[in-house]
Amino acid sequence: MSPAGGEMPPAAGRRIALRLAYDGSRYSGWQAQPGRTTVQGTLADAIRSISGEEVMPKGASRTDAGVHALDQLVAFTSTSGHSAEVWVKALNDRLPRDISVREGREVDLSFEPVTAAVRKKYRYRIHDAPWRPVLQRHLVWHWRGRLDVDRMREAAAALVGEHDFTSFETTPSTRLSKVRTIHALEVLRPPLADDAAGAEVWLEVEGNGFLYNMVRIITGSLVMIGAGKRPPEWLGQALAARSRPAAGPTAPPQGLVLVNIELGPERQPSAQATESGTWQSSPNSSAP
Repeated sequence: MSPAGGEMPPAAGRRIALRLAYDGSRYSGWQAQPGRTTVQGTLADAIRSISGEEVMPKGASRTDAGVHALDQLVAFTSTSGHSAEVWVKALNDRLPRDISVREGREVDLSFEPVTAAVRKKYRYRIHDAPWRPVLQRHLVWHWRGRLDVDRMREAAAALVGEHDFTSFETTPSTRLSKVRTIHALEVLRPPLADDAAGAEVWLEVEGNGFLYNMVRIITGSLVMIGAGKRPPEWLGQALAARSRPAAGPTAPPQGLVLVNIELGPERQPSAQATESGTWQSSPNSSAP
């Protein structure tokens, strides 16, 4: 199939970038694994059903089993000639209901999601009301006992900035550098969550990158403080220790969602971008 306008793609193909949202509840994470249902593998199957190509899309974040996303950045190269607009519609027709393509655009063949992403934002939801969550039970960590948000907020300030986050990475690890920058770390009670005001505590963290399970370990550590099991200054001490046992437990996966991935200025479509270089939204998308 030729793209709109009859222009054939170059021999090397076209590189398509997508922004995905998914409910990770039934997936063994983003990365394809033999014998397991994953988001990457499911997307690859959908691409094959459309163009017949054996393509493995690359993602900016390797979300773990049970972790969700509102804005995963993905890219793949195809020689089919389909425009970004066609890919968005066709993929949404074939993907299961718990994965949605929000937007898509054609990018340079050298585009790599991991290096293009300069800032990521995650949210972790904790339900600490006296009752069990019902409608949102697969999207939150149910904590039995009220958490002290002020104590958690006081402790969180120690993690903002550039630090060695060895204490907040699951071991063993093959990463050579443990230094990351957290631009912002907020602890809040949203005005309305689930079925009542104040039923949840949200942790929202923005950074230039994250170690394996880093956000979940930060969350588990802050919950220890919010529950009164550790003093606020303990978090800074755990950071300075540069040792995994010094920090708190790893929070369960279901409360974590990848909220946003920000691209560097050179990766943004310019004001003079062609139609193929602008984000093509899904007809059913309500994204800004």
